[in-house]
Amino acid sequence: MTDQPEYQSPKRDVTGIFLLDKPDGISSNEALQRVKRIFGAKKAGHTGSLDLIATGLLPICFGEATKVCAFLLDADKRYASEFQLGVVTNTGDREGSIVRRSTNVTLDAASIERTLARFRGEIEQVPPMFSALKRDGQPLYKLARKGIAVERKPRPVTIYQLDSMGLRDGDLLRVEISCSKGTYIRTLAEDIGEILKCGAHVSELRRLKVGPYSIDDSLSLDELTKISKMPDSYLGLDRLLLTADTALVDLPDIYLSDESAFNIKRGQAIRVCNAPEVGFVRLYISGHQFIGVGIVLDDGRIAPRRLIREGRSIGGAKS
Repeated sequence: MTDQPEYQSPKRDVTGIFLLDKPDGISSNEALQRVKRIFGAKKAGHTGSLDLIATGLLPICFGEATKVCAFLLDADKRYASEFQLGVVTNTGDREGSIVRRSTNVTLDAASIERTLARFRGEIEQVPPMFSALKRDGQPLYKLARKGIAVERKPRPVTIYQLDSMGLRDGDLLRVEISCSKGTYIRTLAEDIGEILKCGAHVSELRRLKVGPYSIDDSLSLDELTKISKMPDSYLGLDRLLLTADTALVDLPDIYLSDESAFNIKRGQAIRVCNAPEVGFVRLYISGHQFIGVGIVLDDGRIAPRRLIREGRSIGGAKS
């Protein structure tokens, strides 16, 4: 097989997770559609948007693995970023129009560290107007493009780690950030810039981790395209896929008897010995076959939440 998969039909039933290193200049949805065409997949979804200027890790779920997308959306993230000090834009990043400049930005390592320390731990952020959050069914960024600003309530987020990696050229602050879901790095840059009394915006942003996944294990679109042009390209592409349960390694695993598996597949809650007291669990049967996610009920039984249909190939590799 030598034809490029993106031009083949019909679409395939592909299941698994591909780790993409998204390039800058394209949206997460455009990146998703390109990868979906290359794999010839019927169904795919990404696990948390990256802005146009952002690069880095974008896990893409195919087929039945889309059922774990929500868990990756909720996962912690890690970023490497560069904040341009002394310049404020209307979007909070370099894509926006400049609204304010500060001259003679002079900062030392001590003042930067004192400022960063104020943002570690649990903080509140006001989401930016240029975001996909909706007001009355309309994304805020569409309102922002019309020059309309609406009130946004602060939202709690957690900054687990915020480290300065030094200043470049005197006004480019390099940082690494580990944070909870829902954290806006653009807002973090703006808030830090205000405390430093010079303003700031995000000039570079790269996502390094999403939950259990690392940028070190990802491939670029160019690398993926090269593989798609090789003989037996679909075999090579499918070997890149991770199994759906690799997204859930932080969840306890439960191994079911044939009878328990039969009942839970029919939507019934079951009792399992030595089950956790609360939370989600990974469900397995017969030789470590992953069948989906369950949740522990108040009475200790486990109910099905996101089950994988039988007969589906769940990826070609384990992480």
